[in-house]
Amino acid sequence: MPESNAIIESDLLEKLERLTIHWQKSLPGLVGGHNLSRIRGSGQEFLDHRHFHHGDDLRDVNWRAFLRLDKLFLKMFQLEPRVPVRILVDTSRSMLTGGEDGTSLNKFDYARQLAAALCYVGLIRLDTMTIQPFSGKMGQSLRAGGGRQRIQPVLRFLEGLKCGGQTNFMEVTREFMSTYEQRGVVIVISDFLDDADCERPIQYLADFGHEVFLAHVWSEEDRVPPWDGDLDLEDAETGTHLQLPFGPDARAAYTEAFDKFAASIKNIALRNGGRYVAISTATPIEDAVFGPFVRMGVLQ
Repeated sequence: MPESNAIIESDLLEKLERLTIHWQKSLPGLVGGHNLSRIRGSGQEFLDHRHFHHGDDLRDVNWRAFLRLDKLFLKMFQLEPRVPVRILVDTSRSMLTGGEDGTSLNKFDYARQLAAALCYVGLIRLDTMTIQPFSGKMGQSLRAGGGRQRIQPVLRFLEGLKCGGQTNFMEVTREFMSTYEQRGVVIVISDFLDDADCERPIQYLADFGHEVFLAHVWSEEDRVPPWDGDLDLEDAETGTHLQLPFGPDARAAYTEAFDKFAASIKNIALRNGGRYVAISTATPIEDAVFGPFVRMGVLQ
């Protein structure tokens, strides 16, 4: 197993081996639909092993390894071509907010942990994974495949990402569709804060034929600001200032507006056959992965 890393702990990686990224669409010419990433049978290329879990097929156990190590491992095989999975990670300046109280991560660090967990689930099941950072436009990406041994380059890539710039979902979507012509699974990890409309770009991704999973990452202060009094607020991305009095009534109105915004993001995902998960950065990554991500069917 990979060693402990600043992005994600190795004990969590082992727990993730029982999961699979699940999609519903069957894309022409690709292994897909209700996918089984472990392919059995002759004529397939052996690629990796993973730990045995309850419910796995005993016919896939590497019994020679068991006799040597006294541990159960399953043999993994590769069948091409596979459905590509692209994880879009928001690196705009607004993702740096949150975590000021020291009890939780800021949104950017949380998004990187989540991306690492999802990428490892895909790698262990032999999916082809791409990490694509974005803000006003797409940044340099990383494509990984071939099993668990590729997780360390992924973790180093995520560690090296920097936040900056203003979100522009429309520009990023145009660039994404011209860069990635093959349809597949698109997982967007973002706070979805864009001065322009972010719903139309998401709709375009679905219309193009991608299956869209939206991971809405928010800090507690995003939904329920803790401040009182006369505030001088600065937009994290544009630098514009807004002065306003803030008290219980304003806080309640703000929370209501946030919930309405989150509902609009959720609706656009669900009406296009996608998935939506809202995650507070106060939620431990393990609880998020084995909780809402499993309940919504993103992971199985």
